[in-house]
Amino acid sequence: MATSAADFPELPYADGDFFAFEQLLSGKEQDRLAEVRDFLAREVKPIAVDCWNRGEFPMDLVPKLAGLDLVSPVRRQGYSNLFAGMLHAEATRADASIATFLGVHDGLFTGSIELLASQEQQDEWLPDIYALKKIGAFGLTEPLGGSDVAGGTRTTARRDGDNWILNGAKRWIGNATFSDWVVVYARDVADNQVKGFMVDTTLAGYSATKIENKISLRTVQNADIVLTDVVVPDHFKLANANSFRDVNKVLKVTRLSVAWQAVGLQMAAFDVARRYAVERQQFGRPLASFQLIQDQLVRILGNTVSSMGMMVRLSQLEDAGEAKDEQSALAKAFATDRMRESVALGRSILGGNGIVTDYGMAKIFADAEAIYSYEGTAEINTLVTGRAITGISAIV
Repeated sequence: MATSAADFPELPYADGDFFAFEQLLSGKEQDRLAEVRDFLAREVKPIAVDCWNRGEFPMDLVPKLAGLDLVSPVRRQGYSNLFAGMLHAEATRADASIATFLGVHDGLFTGSIELLASQEQQDEWLPDIYALKKIGAFGLTEPLGGSDVAGGTRTTARRDGDNWILNGAKRWIGNATFSDWVVVYARDVADNQVKGFMVDTTLAGYSATKIENKISLRTVQNADIVLTDVVVPDHFKLANANSFRDVNKVLKVTRLSVAWQAVGLQMAAFDVARRYAVERQQFGRPLASFQLIQDQLVRILGNTVSSMGMMVRLSQLEDAGEAKDEQSALAKAFATDRMRESVALGRSILGGNGIVTDYGMAKIFADAEAIYSYEGTAEINTLVTGRAITGISAIV
């Protein structure tokens, strides 16, 4: 007998965790993840599509996120990297834009402070950062520098007595229209090395302009930043950010988070596509009763499970201190490639309804394009992995 919509809530595997990876977490971590999942279902999912349609960030959500205490679960709270990854996947499953907001503030911005600031700087800045009393952004990508930014950073820093003078431009900087601070990476004209600076967004010469007309992650407030003779006191130069090798310490960790986002977005696509297939009637029976639809649903599930399996193992290696850059690169390239296929399959299952945000899938489909590109394109991550397995660099 064909499955009906009324049967859907009772079906097994409703959460898409087909191989029960969540059981690898400790009991405490499982409880915490369930708490966050409930919060996301209550506070984020109901507003996600509307915010996306309007291209506006729900600032009233920030105090609620602060109350949930999500910033720095590994270094500050002692949770595993596996838990942190699953947490990020769940946030993305609810709304990729809110997950990106957290990823920028927590992974990129807070990670820069935790990994590259002195203990004195950390003691001064981190309490407000952890509490979301100060919101941060991460300024690395430039209008003319993306994949080549390691050697092509054009933003400059010049030492002037007890200050640094910053000049240049940054692009695609998430949170930057409303952030209190931005960690800006700039090339020191004296030694040609990329260094990091904590920039107060109220400083003279700093401006941030929202990037309009996006088709992906519309809720995220990406900005073009211009720095014109911005004076930064030497105390606000990150003590341990003295080369691009130091920047890579941050990117290695955040690349894991983005790969986990690819898992979360596939889970979201599976959620929407399966519910639609079970509830939608075609030719007098549920769409899910057709073999081709079941094939597409199983392909989405297979992509999700394979991506999650890779991420679980990589997170375990990270917890053991054994993860390598090339492993993060392969995971990001693989998981986002599978994600792209999964969201396309999901959109296909919804037919015409898959191109309007009312049903959720169009937003998921569009958001995948940003995740596919940021934190290292598939091409660059493939070449990083290729270099590791051949010993030959194909990167120009």
